[in-house]
Amino acid sequence: MKKPCIICCAITGSVARKENNPAVPITVQEQVESTHEAFEEGASIVHAHVRNDDQTPSSDPERFARLKEGIEKHCPGIIIQFSTGGRSGAGKERGGMLPLSPDMASLSVGSNNFPTRVYENPPDLVDWLAEVMRQYNVTPEVEAFDLSHIFQAIRMHQQGKLFGKLYVQFVMGVKNAMPVDREVFDFYKKMMQERAPDAEWCAAGIGANQIVVNEWAIAAGGHTRTGLEDNVRLDRETLAPSNAALVRRAVELCEKHERPVATWRQARELLGLKSPDVV
Repeated sequence: MKKPCIICCAITGSVARKENNPAVPITVQEQVESTHEAFEEGASIVHAHVRNDDQTPSSDPERFARLKEGIEKHCPGIIIQFSTGGRSGAGKERGGMLPLSPDMASLSVGSNNFPTRVYENPPDLVDWLAEVMRQYNVTPEVEAFDLSHIFQAIRMHQQGKLFGKLYVQFVMGVKNAMPVDREVFDFYKKMMQERAPDAEWCAAGIGANQIVVNEWAIAAGGHTRTGLEDNVRLDRETLAPSNAALVRRAVELCEKHERPVATWRQARELLGLKSPDVV
């Protein structure tokens, strides 16, 4: 049997708003409900941000705590992954939710350009975030926006700076960063296989390229990410009705390429995460 494919659903992010797509979940209750729908369709990881009441991004640990409680209650077993991204806060504020001990947290290990600004990840902040993750047994999902980020992730893991099993996500399609390019994707995969053969990897495409990168990753034996954070449409004319609808598309690609969709138990085993007491 082929390796089960882990589907991560990035439910909200920091950019998309209700005016872009009414289905974007903003409140904690909306996020819990959207996660539950995605979980039932096959997502085994939820990548979560939190928002203020006015939809602006936040790093408020109290909001993260309420979100974690709700997801654990309604989606038992799902892997909870919090974002430490730079749009939601500055400096060490970005890691303020890590003492809640989510299963995973995103970690950017280098800087790069975003559409209108520099996404700054200075080495001292990266090291601090990684150390706090180690302190609270949080496995990083390294978000690689550039080839150098893959090499840095492998180096940090070899140095013992990253808790748990190495998991690297290729992020492709952010304007001014790495475009969606098949040769680059294949080289990323080759580097992971050669330099970190025991690691797991996944890939995410932004905007219309979400479905393209989903299929590349699934066909190549990796894992993949979907969700309204990265893309709010099914096609040029059609808004995605839910996160669950985007997960469903990824599931259909798994079926096309004869990849079983990972259950939450299989996903936890693949990523070396402990399993909660779930009946």
